[in-house]
Amino acid sequence: MAVESGPSSRRPILADVAARAGVSVPLVSIVMRDAPGASAATRERVRRIAEELGYRPDSRARLLRSARSRLIGVVFAVQQAFHRPWFRVYTNSDVLGVELGGALKNVVAIAAGTGDGLGFGDNSKAALITRGIVEIRRLGVAVGACAETFSGLSGLGDLTATCYSRLSRNRAFGERVGRGEKLQAILAAGSPPEGYPTSRAAWQLARKLGIETPIIDEAYAMLYEGKDPRRAVADLTMRESKAENW
Repeated sequence: MAVESGPSSRRPILADVAARAGVSVPLVSIVMRDAPGASAATRERVRRIAEELGYRPDSRARLLRSARSRLIGVVFAVQQAFHRPWFRVYTNSDVLGVELGGALKNVVAIAAGTGDGLGFGDNSKAALITRGIVEIRRLGVAVGACAETFSGLSGLGDLTATCYSRLSRNRAFGERVGRGEKLQAILAAGSPPEGYPTSRAAWQLARKLGIETPIIDEAYAMLYEGKDPRRAVADLTMRESKAENW
């Protein structure tokens, strides 16, 4: 599902869910407060929206995942709130995996957009997406998410849409980088897309856990170390040859 990314835009969504699920039920984890790249200001704004709707996170219910077994009915209510004849909704109990897939896909989308800016075609992008989801899965599994989640809608599905969509802010941002525009000029023209700060968070997480993430590494190098996009592509493709390994 795609909605406006600003926290204030979630107000009517949360209000509708509150009416359906009951105000006594904690829905704080819809905020993705631990997602890589989420700023403290963003988390604070969403916390205030939740409190305005009557939600008071406490030690008994800090996250939806902490009371998963008691909230099956709430999950069903949220599903029904969004389910329409033209919009099918699935549930997934792997909250961490869904959150990470939604955050990390933006980094790969910037890399995909960079390829667009350099003039690469669909085959190159398909290869990037295929290997990108491998890196996302590696990181997710390392922090406790389910591997299967990343083959689903919030993983590969969301990643594919974001890498190909002409409306994707992250892909468009990467395309400008690939065309040779100066990063500071791009950033000065408007707020950076989610994948920009997330690339640094993902790179730091991979270093901390000792996870191999070559695409994320090159995206970080382009965005934070000033690496030339063509050099990044060359370093990515000229790594040691090996068998495809998930």
